[in-house]
Amino acid sequence: MTINLITFASVLHKDANIRNSHEAIVNELERYFSLNIIDYTQINNVDKNHLSVLFIATGGVEKLVAHCIEQLPRPTIMLADGIQNSLAAALEISSWLRGRGLKSEILHGEPGHIATRIMKLHKNFIAQQQLSGARIGVIGTPSSWLIASSVDYLLAKRRWGVEYIDVQLERVYEKYNRITDNEVGEACAQFASRALACREASPEDLLKAMRLYRAIKEICDEEKFSAITLSCFKLIEKTGTTGCLALSLLNDDGIIAGCEGDLQSIFTLIFLKKLTGKTGFMANPSLINAKENEIILAHCTVGTQLTEKFIIRSHFETEKGIGIQGILPSGDITVVKCGGESLDEYFVASGRLVENTNYINMCRTQIRVKLDTDVSYFLKNPLGNHHMVIQGNYVDEINEFLQAYGCKQVN
Repeated sequence: MTINLITFASVLHKDANIRNSHEAIVNELERYFSLNIIDYTQINNVDKNHLSVLFIATGGVEKLVAHCIEQLPRPTIMLADGIQNSLAAALEISSWLRGRGLKSEILHGEPGHIATRIMKLHKNFIAQQQLSGARIGVIGTPSSWLIASSVDYLLAKRRWGVEYIDVQLERVYEKYNRITDNEVGEACAQFASRALACREASPEDLLKAMRLYRAIKEICDEEKFSAITLSCFKLIEKTGTTGCLALSLLNDDGIIAGCEGDLQSIFTLIFLKKLTGKTGFMANPSLINAKENEIILAHCTVGTQLTEKFIIRSHFETEKGIGIQGILPSGDITVVKCGGESLDEYFVASGRLVENTNYINMCRTQIRVKLDTDVSYFLKNPLGNHHMVIQGNYVDEINEFLQAYGCKQVN
């Protein structure tokens, strides 16, 4: 793990004296990291593939930092051990940055604690690096009912570095029509053999759904998409099948896939994967019990690798194609949603998956979750419809990551 330590020191201090004065913190950091110690005059030449930390080595450097404002890493992390008036300078710089709308943090205290904190910051940095340049395929157009889930492509790219790329459904139809039943027969048999049961769906339904998966997977490979969101309902008219199986298998393949062309939800899913390593379950809040502080979330697709077992079903609303009824493991979960046209708002809450339900009037995969925070958020101030569920409690990590990039938490 390599860290760029961009050093700001008064001209009154020589390089040798700087290292000797700060020997304790430098030696501690070198136990965990490979340090690129760089003079601030070389800030333009810093390798941006590594986390950069401003080493405020002395007082009197406030204007030096101010002159480098365009080159400072975002957010700006400053290391100040207090020697040579370094902490006082860091405090002044932090206030100056805040006045210009820039996030900063001062690392100060026991050297081991600072090293631990840098490790966490490095994890966030890697997640942001992986987000930057991610290609998100928007196959078709967002569903007409998603009136609060739009994203400004340009603002999203400026904030996060992600790129939304539109793909016409005709390209899917062309590939779908070229793929024969014989080409996917073996894959269908293997998928069916893994299922606990098959209910409404027929073998012909499975063949169509697998052909659609192959068609979309080809496009993902050709375009090098990290993620896709699919205009599921429009596909039914031309193919006679739904995208539920395709999205399930794409998530199993490591290509993050979401429903209904929801632009905000697919970003939420991809950022969760980069930060936590977890694949999310994208779902509709379908029933809320305010008294018990519980919510039932449901959808007709889920990655099979998230399930303990699964049943092959039809799609709930249309009763066509293939839907997935997944049985998810009980235990700690996190519910998350990023919103806003520039993806600068979010909701996050921890909870526990207490039951896999089986209501006949809801989508196929259904989970009952008891939240640790008030479910009234969903009734009073929701960020749209779809919300994402990942296994495990990642509230602290998510809060820290999103707030570091200027996002506002909604409760």
